Amino acid sequence: MFDRMLDNNWRQLATTSLQFGKYFAKRCLQDRINITAGHLAYVSMLSLVPLLAVVFAIFAAFPMFTDLREQIEGLLFSNLLPTSGEVIQEHINNFVSNASQMTTVGVIFLFVVAIMLVSAIDNALNRIWRNYKPRRLTVSIAIYWMVLTLGPILIGGGLAITSYILSLTRFTDDYISGSHTVLLSLVPFALSVLTFLLLYMMIPNRVVKARFAIWGALLAASLFELCKSLFSLYLANFPSYQAIYGALATIPILIVWIYLSWNVVLLGAELTVSLEEFTQRQHSRLPQPDNSTESS
Repeated sequence: MFDRMLDNNWRQLATTSLQFGKYFAKRCLQDRINITAGHLAYVSMLSLVPLLAVVFAIFAAFPMFTDLREQIEGLLFSNLLPTSGEVIQEHINNFVSNASQMTTVGVIFLFVVAIMLVSAIDNALNRIWRNYKPRRLTVSIAIYWMVLTLGPILIGGGLAITSYILSLTRFTDDYISGSHTVLLSLVPFALSVLTFLLLYMMIPNRVVKARFAIWGALLAASLFELCKSLFSLYLANFPSYQAIYGALATIPILIVWIYLSWNVVLLGAELTVSLEEFTQRQHSRLPQPDNSTESS
């Protein structure tokens, strides 16, 4: 009897998982996330230098982050591109230093372009959540400004805490062998999960439950780390792009990587909203209690 119930539960779980997989795939095809990722990649290329200029300017305004600037730049560029990061970092730093010499009108233009990227991300995620009613302009500007200002501060604070924790594990590594190495490998993944979780919960113009968003964040963070490893492996073993593009090879590499990254972000968003919608549909199909009869 118990074996039969267990077998039925496994069959029901397999059936539900298959139905959800079909629903998730159908939703991704309907939303054409590959096209949306291409649009976001294009906007990201235009907004990359202005966005980094704004971020580094905010870091410069807080002396406490001065010592962490190199770590912050290393984190950004290592996640920006799995390889050739030093070349791109050198070029972008030159652009950012040139941008710091701009006039007030130029600085305002940088903020406008950076806000355009945040607005494009906002619109893309809200389309996935089927939110077609736009926010009021004042609310949108306030949210975008908060993302641009508080985002770098949270990144800097997170890196400061991480550096402190890692410094403590160097002492405990003598007693617990490998603890520093394990934590060093887990921290970037944990930060990625937290970043995606906040993205999926804060950007959509609706309430997104954490129990759904965490699965999307875990998927996005896992795919992001996997893509970094595979992309680095491909570039290391198949350097044909250098023979074709020569000195300009970093440009198509950067475009392809940003495009892959946005596909990962959108897949995590699709999983989050698919879990929420699929769960609601499953609950709506459950038999409802009969209220016509009252217990005596």
